[in-house]
Amino acid sequence: MKDFDEIYQRLEAIKAPGLLSADRPREGDPEDKTDKGRAGEAFVLIEPAAAKEFLIAVRDDAELAFDILADLTATDPDTEDENFWLNLHLLSLGQGHRLAIKAMVPKADPVVPSMVDAHMAAHFHERECAEMFGITFEGNPDPRNILLPDDWEGHPLRKDYEFPKEYHGISCE
Repeated sequence: MKDFDEIYQRLEAIKAPGLLSADRPREGDPEDKTDKGRAGEAFVLIEPAAAKEFLIAVRDDAELAFDILADLTATDPDTEDENFWLNLHLLSLGQGHRLAIKAMVPKADPVVPSMVDAHMAAHFHERECAEMFGITFEGNPDPRNILLPDDWEGHPLRKDYEFPKEYHGISCE
């Protein structure tokens, strides 16, 4: 089992496509009262356009062997923020390690290549992200809605979404 630093070193060694940086939890700076630090798990930041190639590289590398896509989702941090966070979690059953991955997807043009060719599990996760956030996954084999009616307007998990008062005569309040 590799720890995060060993995984990151391996990603650099294989020149994983789209790899930008690593971010680890840290304590706040006691000298800077505005620096609260960062809690949570360590993650790697990647270019969204290279997500599929990144997943294939870490799946096919014998030392990393990330064979399970456990999660693919998004978050909208703030109405003022210009990006969504695309969040992925990978597992390696054989190696016993895990990896958190993030990519910043611009809200102005939220398009990412589909990752279904790298992991079939991405299929339904991508469809949910498309419905809830409006992210387009180019190449998804079946981009139909799975949670909302086909004629639903808007993307409910976006911070700027305003829930309708009614839908086809049914109150939503």
